[in-house]
Amino acid sequence: MQKRGTKANMPPPATTNLGYTPPDGGWGWAVVFGSFISIGFSYAFPKSLTIYFKEIQEYFSISYSQIAWVSSIMLATMYAGGPVSSILVNRYGSRPVVIVGGLMVGVAMVTASFGTTILHLYLCVGVIGGFGLAFNLQPALTIIGKYFLVKRPIANGLAMAGSPVFLSTLAPLNQFLFDHFGWRGSFLTLGGVMLNCCVAGSLMRPIEIKMKLPVSKTTDENNAGELDVTPQTAESKQSGCAAKINQFIDVSLFKHRGFLIYLVGNVLMFFGFFAPVVFLAPYAKHQGIDEYSAAFLLSIFALVDMFARPGTGLVANTRWIRPKIQYFFSFAVTYNGLCHVMCPLLPGYSGLVVYAVFFGLAFGMVCALLFETLMDLVGAQRFSSAVGLATIIECGPVLLGPPISGLLVDIFMDYKYMYFACGVMMLAGGIFLFIMNYYNYRWLEKEQTQRKVEGLEIGLANEEDKDNEEEIKLSTEEEEK
Repeated sequence: MQKRGTKANMPPPATTNLGYTPPDGGWGWAVVFGSFISIGFSYAFPKSLTIYFKEIQEYFSISYSQIAWVSSIMLATMYAGGPVSSILVNRYGSRPVVIVGGLMVGVAMVTASFGTTILHLYLCVGVIGGFGLAFNLQPALTIIGKYFLVKRPIANGLAMAGSPVFLSTLAPLNQFLFDHFGWRGSFLTLGGVMLNCCVAGSLMRPIEIKMKLPVSKTTDENNAGELDVTPQTAESKQSGCAAKINQFIDVSLFKHRGFLIYLVGNVLMFFGFFAPVVFLAPYAKHQGIDEYSAAFLLSIFALVDMFARPGTGLVANTRWIRPKIQYFFSFAVTYNGLCHVMCPLLPGYSGLVVYAVFFGLAFGMVCALLFETLMDLVGAQRFSSAVGLATIIECGPVLLGPPISGLLVDIFMDYKYMYFACGVMMLAGGIFLFIMNYYNYRWLEKEQTQRKVEGLEIGLANEEDKDNEEEIKLSTEEEEK
């Protein structure tokens, strides 16, 4: 057992936490395809709706900030709905939750096509549609960990590639629908398109579990997620309100060292994560570049991002990277920050093309590793609760990041300070993750060594007890004779 443990250093999420060995293939690839669809719609759909904003703004005679709240509310609800989605997944499984989510988004878009006020769109598209997307995102991420262990980074990378693929598909589709049917007819059509999430959900069938007896020795091989108290033992140690909450979502994760490190690093990162994408085309136009060339930068970015995600999954699955995958994620975040800091220093349109390529690679790396590293920390069994708690906390910086960045542009009348600020925030997050993961790995090794020593001591004590019992039996037998 020691040889096996030293070979892997930090093995993939342990099967002992699940109680079975994931198949790492078979129907699992159909599940990855279903997750590809669900994740693609969840991340790409709110962004693609911006094509309709100008006509809706003129139709209702409202300001740009008012119409911008439609996608903002949708994204905020998608992130804030994480814990609700996690509770439902823990109770009912991924398949029914994704199907209900697809129905919610479809009904929301159809209802919104009959809207008479902007408040109607806030409620239908923003709130109902946002919850529907939340019910698509978390279950799709969770079920991958049920089907995959050895090939999980590859599976996560392929599933996360759905976002750039669907964004590059939905953008021209929405433009086509808008040109032919207007925003009302387009929303009605999109309601039907979003029902494909129900098809994706139907692919996520519950895994057939062949239970195996737990072996205490294998706890030495558990990853960071299993060094903490499991939800069941945590619940047994708690009473009252905390125990009741733990029945629905595992709030004991807030005592998990690795989860807290991940959370703090991500909060710092998300303040500068999305704004550089949002302002890339406006920044190019600000430098005197024409609209088509500016839009082409986003196409380059999306194309590189599309291939970077599965490629990152392949690299993360290698025996050199996976044992210390937290360092790889820290590098990806730091690399993003360096790209943003260098962007204003690159001259002309050719410089922006170079930035779009490197930024697309960096963005794809972070997205491919974002949830894989979380699952590596907490284990597949607790991942559903972890992603729900993480998304609701990350909701704040996700929403505030772009407006704060826009404020910097308004104050300085230049985009370069915005890119510097985003770069610094991401560098801070990356450096924090590097340092804290270094100490976390060291602490985990000490704890693992300590448990091995304690295990040996217990074993020796048990052997001594057995020897004493045998001596007592022999002495009693001699006395009887």
